Amino acid sequence: MIDDRTDTRRPVPLASIRSLAPYRQGKAKLDDVAQPLKLSSNESMIGPSEKAIAAYRDCGARLALYPDGSQAALRTAIGRVHGLDPDLILCGNGSDELIQLIIRAYVGQGDDVVISQNSFAMAFVHAIAQGANVVTAPEAGMRPDADAILAAVSPRTKLVILASPNNPIGQYIPREELLRLHRSLPSDVLLLIDGAYADYVDEPDFEAGDGLVQRQGNVVMTRTFSKLYGLAGLRIGWMYAPEEVIDSVQRIRTPFNVNAAALAAAEAAVCDTDHADMVRHENKTELARIAERVEKVGMRFIPSVANFYLLRFPNGLTPDGAARHLEARGIIPRPVNAGGPAEVLRITVGRPEQNDRVIAALTEFVGA
Repeated sequence: MIDDRTDTRRPVPLASIRSLAPYRQGKAKLDDVAQPLKLSSNESMIGPSEKAIAAYRDCGARLALYPDGSQAALRTAIGRVHGLDPDLILCGNGSDELIQLIIRAYVGQGDDVVISQNSFAMAFVHAIAQGANVVTAPEAGMRPDADAILAAVSPRTKLVILASPNNPIGQYIPREELLRLHRSLPSDVLLLIDGAYADYVDEPDFEAGDGLVQRQGNVVMTRTFSKLYGLAGLRIGWMYAPEEVIDSVQRIRTPFNVNAAALAAAEAAVCDTDHADMVRHENKTELARIAERVEKVGMRFIPSVANFYLLRFPNGLTPDGAARHLEARGIIPRPVNAGGPAEVLRITVGRPEQNDRVIAALTEFVGA
């Protein structure tokens, strides 16, 4: 018999969840434009290597089978290419999942998580959802700042998260400052270095974090295949961490958290070092060329080592106005209205002909 009595009670989510706003991805569509040039999400405009695409297609005949839960082939390939111990590598559904797993394993209700200002937004979301208190360390110099982070650390701090290079600015913390930051942290505080854009960097004073992981017991480095390798649609990342951290995360990782196609494509991608070198070289070359061109017509180019750049505009012109001008010409940038420096426009680095199109439209906007 069905009880039809009126009951107005409903399931109620946790207060920490209700306090969060859903993540807003970059705009992807424009009215009346069939194929806009989308430069709002820092995707690879070159795309994955042909070897990665072939490996992805080869998975079609094996879709009825579970993927290798040990991720052995990919971990071995990453270790070989980067000179790392495969036993200290773990892969995830994007580096996003790995950050979430680290937070779940090491942070409890009421603990503090210190996040450098321009770290990945989902790190904040995962920490709040875990019931943690998030303390934001400002980046006054538009890059992670060791002194600001250390000032935010307290006896309640369990985890420090910084992105290097960061987003939306594209700057990194220099090696000596990173080492000083680590030396000054309590040994029971975990330092997580989010290196989503680290594959683009070849500066002599850059430390991705793998050296610290090998020497210390409280450092984790996360990386992604979404940017340099162009596999954003497959959602796959990896982390390099001490044995104890790997063990802790393995205890809560789902058995098949990375799908078979992602494992195969990522293995082929990381082994195709010629393609990776080409992407890295073109990105660096185009960043320099874009900077020279836009500064000639009065815009300010904020230096970046990632696959995107920020612009400021002269004479009272606004990033929103620039975005509207670009969108009217079928180009989608991303205004930075929160979480970064004020009054800037963020644009993904495209192919040379795409960048020429952007430069021409921006020059027209400034000139008008």
